[in-house]
Amino acid sequence: MDRFFKVFIRFVIVLAAAAFLCRCGGKPLDVNPKPAPSISVESQAVTVKVGKSITITPTYTNADGASFQWTMDGKVISTAKSLTFSSKETGIFYAKITVTNSNGSASMEIKITVAEMLPPRVAMAVPQGGFSIQKDTEHEFIPSVENDEGCSYSWTLDNAEVATTKSYKYKPTATGTHTFKFTAKNEDGQASLSFTVKVLEEKDMPFKWSFERETYNYSTGRSIRILIRDLENAFDAKFVWTLDGTEVQNSALPYYVCSEATIGKHTLTVTMKNSFRSQSKTLTVNVCQPEGTYKRTGGTAPWNKIYEYMPAPGQFINEGFTAGTMEEACAWAQKRMEAKTFVSLGAWGGYITAGFDHSIENDGGYNIAIAGNAFHNSSEPGIVWVMQDENGNGLPDDTWYELKGSDYAYETKDYAITYYKPNAKSSVMWTSSDGKSGSVDYLAAYHSQDFYYPNWVKTSSYTLYGSKLISRTKEVSKDSWINQDFDWGYVDNYSEVDRLSSDNNSSGGASDNHFKISDAVRWDGQPANLKYMDFIKIQTAVCDKAGWIGEVSTEILFIADYNMSK
Repeated sequence: MDRFFKVFIRFVIVLAAAAFLCRCGGKPLDVNPKPAPSISVESQAVTVKVGKSITITPTYTNADGASFQWTMDGKVISTAKSLTFSSKETGIFYAKITVTNSNGSASMEIKITVAEMLPPRVAMAVPQGGFSIQKDTEHEFIPSVENDEGCSYSWTLDNAEVATTKSYKYKPTATGTHTFKFTAKNEDGQASLSFTVKVLEEKDMPFKWSFERETYNYSTGRSIRILIRDLENAFDAKFVWTLDGTEVQNSALPYYVCSEATIGKHTLTVTMKNSFRSQSKTLTVNVCQPEGTYKRTGGTAPWNKIYEYMPAPGQFINEGFTAGTMEEACAWAQKRMEAKTFVSLGAWGGYITAGFDHSIENDGGYNIAIAGNAFHNSSEPGIVWVMQDENGNGLPDDTWYELKGSDYAYETKDYAITYYKPNAKSSVMWTSSDGKSGSVDYLAAYHSQDFYYPNWVKTSSYTLYGSKLISRTKEVSKDSWINQDFDWGYVDNYSEVDRLSSDNNSSGGASDNHFKISDAVRWDGQPANLKYMDFIKIQTAVCDKAGWIGEVSTEILFIADYNMSK
């Protein structure tokens, strides 16, 4: 029997079987059944004041012809789509909504906390020491207010009320130091926030800058970019760079590309000069032995050690563990990852740094596997950076190279966000290098630890640096959110390219993304041409939040040398 005839016979059999199935029971069989109903809410935990009512209105999908049933303690309390609830007593109540139609049913339990009082809480991103602003320029103060229903507001400037709005625009015409106070008040109480504002002439504005480190290492034959960070009030500045006493650059560019090839330590000095002042900083450039000199061999562990765990604030930070130092935080993260249990990197910029007991070869294919917990439309991408141990000291203190992903061309490079330590149990405010501000929301219904700000960060603020992807977080219907997937090249991302699996991971379990060392690029996007790598850094790449779901935060469960699996 020839191949064509075999295919024809199979086709006829399939048609006959389909016809039979479609007539079973005297009615067609639905070969594409409609999906069962689903339920989404803004929050599965809500709070209401005693004696007052709250209306919970879920969003339903695939609910045509459905019936609705609300139960509490096993008793039916409503058959409407929405539930209006009140109580004359304080306490915690659980309401369960069940929606049912011919396609199936879905249920969800909602926690209702009835509180005696709901006073407001206020927060704002205030730099340590207060604000310094320039005379004749406008600045808007925008605090965050929780429990703001029915609130009245007051702004005072040196004890005199100047506004009764939630935000306040201030344009000073004279220099001086002033005290501001913002107060939010409702029937249950009030909360206040005070801060100082120094109004200065342009020439007196404080000049600020910072650098990634004091010593920069790279292998001879390569070049690195030394970037000035956190540059403020430079005005008409020019930067003069000298290497070993010889001027090598004089321009307004806030960076210098160093390509010195002579092995050894070199002195690099940068001097900022503007119309008002001059300030200098001296750095060390260590030109190391050629690539391969300190290549590691013989190790067999998939990964070896956590060197840094510096998350951004987030709902999983400090939850279930106490860490007072970076060492304690790293030990906790290492224990979690050894058990293949997720470690959250928090909001944008949060990162973890790991090392290996051997160098991972670049063979042109996939070399690294990193497990996240993404599934379709639930991707929280993390960017991967790799490093060689160029100076041979066994520490990740050399040059980071980003692994280019599908959206590399659209990233914001050299981005920074500063997070400000809040009062206990409140949102974390932030400001960014592009002048924006926002908050990492405190989700008391789900995570009740005192701080989402890392306990081991002792300063009142800290700044994270890196590359930022354009967010794909969207509200597709009221209170229903998705984090859309990226094509390839990111951790905790549902990719049809680098997951190397047809499993849709609908349960949200561990799911590997795979990475190529050959995708490593320099600061200018050109290939780094690394023959191997020794350290890896994974960093949350999106700055956004998804309503009641919370901040977009990369989670990782495991890191592995994928070459060992090939």
